[in-house]
Amino acid sequence: MHSDIADGTPVVPLKRQGVSPEITYLQRISRMRDTLFTTATSLGISLSEKALPLFETYQRELLIWNKKINLVSVKSGLDIPIRHFLDSLTLAPFIQDQRSQVLDIGSGAGFPGIPLKIAIPSLKVFLLESSRKKASFLKHIIRTLHLTDITVIHNRAEHLMEDEAYRGTFTLVTSRATLKLPQLFRMGAYFLAPKGILIAMKSKRAEEELREGANISQNIGFNCGARHDITLPGTGDFRTIIIYEKFFLR
Repeated sequence: MHSDIADGTPVVPLKRQGVSPEITYLQRISRMRDTLFTTATSLGISLSEKALPLFETYQRELLIWNKKINLVSVKSGLDIPIRHFLDSLTLAPFIQDQRSQVLDIGSGAGFPGIPLKIAIPSLKVFLLESSRKKASFLKHIIRTLHLTDITVIHNRAEHLMEDEAYRGTFTLVTSRATLKLPQLFRMGAYFLAPKGILIAMKSKRAEEELREGANISQNIGFNCGARHDITLPGTGDFRTIIIYEKFFLR
């Protein structure tokens, strides 16, 4: 027995099965498509017929590049469709302006920015990533998926905050990176236009951080608009989404 690279499940060697590699690849792709569509629907997230093939290609390229550079952890067949794609898509129902100019800070392998762009094509997305190798992957996947109105910024957020051209530029700022709320507030205060939206994505281990954030958010210029606790189907992973509105220019 050996482990299948795409989803981590044991499979019998192909010669013994008498099954061609092409068939097993198509089965894996079909399983990913079904998993993503079903779980997204269960959370009230709509995916178009055009979106699912893009996610299939995204997964394929992610796995290929992951052999060369450390983009994501893949330990099971649910990691990419649920813990990365679906987790990113949990923001979609809370984006009221579907023509928002979105800044994804510390985008890494494109999360949450690229899944959001696939699900809501009208968004104008900017992926901020400091790693040259990860930025190269982001540019590659954008070209491969033929996405438009999406830009990779190879820089650090701290350095970008020294450029006045980016002050108050965006209507929505988010990050799935490991940024503490005070740091995210400072970045959001700089990059967001007045009445812009900051969406923080936190895990169940962040309760103390959320309490601290509640104490400082108004001092930095944010009102907390809503909090949504979500359990990802299939894995049981817990996600807290907190939505803040910038109420004065800073």
